Amino acid sequence: MIRGLGWLYAVAAMLAAGNAQAQLFDMRDIMGGGPNFRGGGYSGGRSPVARSTVMLTGYAPGTIVIHTGERRLYLVQGNGQAISYGIGVGRDGFRWSGTHRITAKKEWPSWTPPAQMLRRRPDLPRHMPGGVENPLGARAMYLGSTLYRIHGSNEPETIGQAVSSGCFRMTNEDVTDLYSRVGVGTTVVVKN
Repeated sequence: MIRGLGWLYAVAAMLAAGNAQAQLFDMRDIMGGGPNFRGGGYSGGRSPVARSTVMLTGYAPGTIVIHTGERRLYLVQGNGQAISYGIGVGRDGFRWSGTHRITAKKEWPSWTPPAQMLRRRPDLPRHMPGGVENPLGARAMYLGSTLYRIHGSNEPETIGQAVSSGCFRMTNEDVTDLYSRVGVGTTVVVKN
């Protein structure tokens, strides 16, 4: 019987640890604001995935192509080339695919957690004004009528990781660069 109770305690401890891990992932997804981006200038926190120019064919120039499996966002340039950015993607159970358009762009956006996130995390603030502590970072590009965005983050260590609730995160430096290159109406193709 003692052995059986020991097993039960071990399972309870693992479940509690799993719940703590899930909460950590939610916090990383939503609380990406922090110390690395101040004012208009970027100070450190570079992406662990360097921006580069790569070959990519089959898409019209100006299209954004996101490969969640590669954890890369590509901005098609023409002549078979694209700018490649490292991104953070949705964790297991939060990845998606499809084609949308950028329907809005915002600098230092405010953030209101969606109802689904509030059900998972009722302790979250109901609204956060834009600024360096905001989890959407320096820039956000809204995707169609979805709850998803391409947005900044002050946690460069999450780039290349699957940690979000479905949004695509970039360093503030990279999202500011992408933001300056695309407009409302840009096609975004998301592939797994």
